[in-house]
Amino acid sequence: MNVADVRVAQVMSRTLVAVEPDESPLMAWELMRRADVHHLPVVEGNGRLHGVLTREDLTARWSGGPLEQSRGRVGALVTGRRCPHVTLQACLADAAAAMVGAGVDAIPVLGESAVLVGMITATDVLRAVADRLVERGGDEGGHEEGPEIMTGVFRLVPVLPAVLKGPGG
Repeated sequence: MNVADVRVAQVMSRTLVAVEPDESPLMAWELMRRADVHHLPVVEGNGRLHGVLTREDLTARWSGGPLEQSRGRVGALVTGRRCPHVTLQACLADAAAAMVGAGVDAIPVLGESAVLVGMITATDVLRAVADRLVERGGDEGGHEEGPEIMTGVFRLVPVLPAVLKGPGG
């Protein structure tokens, strides 16, 4: 396979762990940790992308303990930030150039109406260059399968020690 002919849709990840803008940094960290991912798309319930949160973003802004981190919102961490992206039709070289230009190692892939359909990482690009593409499925008619985006399915609630609880608590 000629890497110049490779399209983003052939190499991107379609199964994603994402977080909604109203979730807390504590929840985002826990999702990243449990899913063993370094990039967490921030999306509305309709799939519209707000930005991509990284582990570095969270650790750079981390202050206080779990209680403080459960009060913030991840939407605020990505609001106003530039978020480079590509479309399904983009070639792999365009995706690599967007990553290099932005100094990031992963970018979202957007479909119509800025809806998140996948992510492409530096590892995906390297796999393609090394000619080790993972076969991406489509249906029998040759249509690509849709993305599978999973947002948080559990809640973290800080439990304070009895000593810190107020009277009657």
